[in-house]
Amino acid sequence: MNNQFGKDLTTGSIPKNLIKFALPILIGNLLSTAYSIIDTIWVGNMLGKEAVGAVAVSFPIFLGMIALCSGATLATSILISKAYGAKDYDTLQKIVNNSWSMAGVIIFVVITGGLFLSEPMLKLLGTSAEIMPLAKEYLNIIIINFAGLYFSYLLSSILRGIGDTMIPLICTIISTCFNAALDPLLIMGVGPLPRLGLNGAAIATLLSTVVATILGLIYMYRKYKKRPINPTGICFERTTILAIGKLGLPSFIQQMLVSIGYAVTIIFVNRFGDTAIAAFGIANKLDAIVAMPAIAMMMGTAALTAQSIGAGEPERIKTIFKWGIIINVPIILIISTACVFFPETIMSLFVKETDVIQVGIGYLKIVGVGYLTYIVFYVSNGIINGAGQTFFTMIISFISLCLVRIPLAAVLSNISIRGIWYAIVISFAVTMINSLLYYFLGRWRKGIFEQPKLVN
Repeated sequence: MNNQFGKDLTTGSIPKNLIKFALPILIGNLLSTAYSIIDTIWVGNMLGKEAVGAVAVSFPIFLGMIALCSGATLATSILISKAYGAKDYDTLQKIVNNSWSMAGVIIFVVITGGLFLSEPMLKLLGTSAEIMPLAKEYLNIIIINFAGLYFSYLLSSILRGIGDTMIPLICTIISTCFNAALDPLLIMGVGPLPRLGLNGAAIATLLSTVVATILGLIYMYRKYKKRPINPTGICFERTTILAIGKLGLPSFIQQMLVSIGYAVTIIFVNRFGDTAIAAFGIANKLDAIVAMPAIAMMMGTAALTAQSIGAGEPERIKTIFKWGIIINVPIILIISTACVFFPETIMSLFVKETDVIQVGIGYLKIVGVGYLTYIVFYVSNGIINGAGQTFFTMIISFISLCLVRIPLAAVLSNISIRGIWYAIVISFAVTMINSLLYYFLGRWRKGIFEQPKLVN
């Protein structure tokens, strides 16, 4: 089989390849984040701060599900990129088959366990009795949505592994528009549709995810019908699963640490009442928006790095690092500036209550400065991940969240809620410093040409 499918990222201009790869991811990620942003806008304006609070306390659990989706599928993407760069299509097919087979098992376990444990998890997060019924019903629907979420992540990771980022974007555009239109109809009950309140927002998101997944499946089957990126059967092959686990488990733990960090922060914020938790929930939606350009570039640098290693061209990595940072600067700088200087305008888009807006203003003025660190550490983390060293990005996150953010927030929250915001900014800076140190020390280069032997 000749190399007639996908996009070879080991040839041509590095900045051009980065932009072509990362831009659809950026747009798609912004639109994916728009799922929750749209929910928050409708919920905040139609249902009030209790409903916003219910969404906010459910968010750490949702982040945990995202961590699992992202960790497992990141491993798939890295392994596919290396196999694709090396033109090893037997290995590529084996990775695809095992990834789909693992997906079925993971989805069953998460949905079954999640529905059983939803209320205990919310209690653990300190959810107040006033919003518990709302939060539990909303969370249960979000947990059911895990199936579509995981499949959509897996489809995107396979396509991105071969350099195809445009189709995941198109699927996301369609599903986001569907979500935006359906949200208010199900929340308020328009025409024959029932009035579902907060549950309507969750159901709209669920249906939108199903739409994106189905569209992706149809495209991949028709476009790549005779290529090794479609599953050809159920397969649980030990060597391949271990290779996926070796890369995916640290990434999952890393993102779980982010979720845990957010959950513990929620506990500290809860001390300041429902107004504070509503403001924090909205501000974290903004965090997600700001991170989107940096995450897109991280995925781009990881893909270019993995394909370059697979093709035996590691000399390109230094240039990938340089251009990743250069491209990141203007977008993140503009967003950070807007958050610091126009926080009231931004918060007013999401909620009407003056007390919630004031807490959010304090958050954005402080944490907005820390967004500038995203310019750098997402790029260096992308290269480290692309080289298959996901264990070390996990360690970097552990230090930042568990040894810096949580202890500092515990101490500084005794002074004021702004102490929590300062702890978050300091943890961003620690992440950047540690990531750069590991990158420049060059230890991530060790064993980068050791392609896993997945074909017996």
